[in-house]
Order: sequence, then C-alpha cells, then structure tokens
Amino acid sequence: MPAASRTRTTVVSLLAVGALLGAAGAASADGPGAKPSGAPTGDGAQALCKRAPKIDHRIDRILERLNGDATQRGSIARLEQRVANAKSAGHTEIETYLDNRLTFRRSLVPTLEGRQKDLADVEKWCESHGDGADS
Repeated sequence: MPAASRTRTTVVSLLAVGALLGAAGAASADGPGAKPSGAPTGDGAQALCKRAPKIDHRIDRILERLNGDATQRGSIARLEQRVANAKSAGHTEIETYLDNRLTFRRSLVPTLEGRQKDLADVEKWCESHGDGADS
C-alpha cells in the first residue's frame, strides 16, 4: 500500500472515531435531567449572610486605611505626599506612575462606600430572613 494512501486512510479513520466519540459525548451530556456542571443552584444567600460581618469589618478597615494621614501606609494622603516629593525632585516618570495609582486609590473610596451601603441592606435582609435559611 502506498504511503499517501496509508496516510489518507489513517486520517479518515481518526476523523470517523472522533465523530463517533463526539456524538456519544453529546448524547450522554444531553440526557434527561442533565445539568451543566458547576452551575449554581441558588443565590448563595445563606453563605453571604454568614460572611457579611467579616466583609463589613474588612471594608471598614480598608476605608480607615485609605482615609488615614500621611503616616499611614496605604493611605491617600501618603501617596499624595509621594507624588509631591517626586514632582519636587523632578522625577516625572515616577510622578506619573504614582499619580495614576493615586487616581485609582481615590476611586476606591466611593466604590467601597457603595459596597458598605449595599452590605448594610444585605445584613438587614439576613436578619429578617433567618440568615438566609428560609430563602
């Protein structure tokens, strides 16, 4: 049997086997009562109710750090001071980099405050619904 014919036969055989396996896999996955793997079955209310106090504490800690003075690592004031120091030293590339970080850090405050408000609403819901057990 010539080599070209053998290669063609092998390719055709592999395609046929692949098609059969693909059809068998699709048939078994689409069977009655099949659910996509990993799909959520609920909204996770009970788990969120359990974690809400820890999340609230974490947001408080982060906001306290962001709103700290220039001696507080991670604060907006400290980063503003670093930007001013880079500007006065004439380090324009460093100033640009730090200024972009400062812009992002400032944007975190309203985002976290919004999450804190949303979380307070969640905690109220949790109290009135048995910590999510009756959802």
